[in-house]
Amino acid sequence: MFTGIVQGTGQLVAVTDKTDFRTHVVRFPAELLGQLELGASVAHNGCCLTVTKVDGQEVHFDLIKETLQVTNLGALAVGDWVNLERAARFGDEIGGHAMSGHIHCTAELVDIIQSPDNRTLRFALPEPWRKYVLTKGYIGVDGISLTVGKVAEGCFEVNLIPETLARTTLGQKTLGAAINIEIDPQTQAIVDTVERVLANR
Repeated sequence: MFTGIVQGTGQLVAVTDKTDFRTHVVRFPAELLGQLELGASVAHNGCCLTVTKVDGQEVHFDLIKETLQVTNLGALAVGDWVNLERAARFGDEIGGHAMSGHIHCTAELVDIIQSPDNRTLRFALPEPWRKYVLTKGYIGVDGISLTVGKVAEGCFEVNLIPETLARTTLGQKTLGAAINIEIDPQTQAIVDTVERVLANR
């Protein structure tokens, strides 16, 4: 489980591509290396990946076909940066919301609205995921726990403070970028349950 509170960013320093398979080597910040072992789970842009090798600050991860198809990780190149979060432990503060690290889709960044000390990002969300995104609800955006500010015309908006822009990769995103989206599982369960009950009446 993850909380959507990004702990740092890591740079992709090597990529090995095979058919429907990819290996990433990410240089971790030193503060995220403590007790990091083989088999540990780490969220990359919100996607849960398993540590396959630790070589100093360079940590290896394998990406399979499903991950490459559903997330934005397959489009990354050497030199790109990813948001990182180690798996939550019992007793940790839950500053965001419970996240699984399972990406549902990607959304396109279609507008950036800048104002003093604020930035609003608008994303176009594909079907069938739109019905699960509600104003003031939770959503995972490239691994960041955010509150939905507004929903309209197939899009949703999130409002970012300077701290979020400084600590994550969202501050460097440009129009057209594909962003990993994790739908809040509780919202999804409620919407699906209501639809099923109404359909059976």
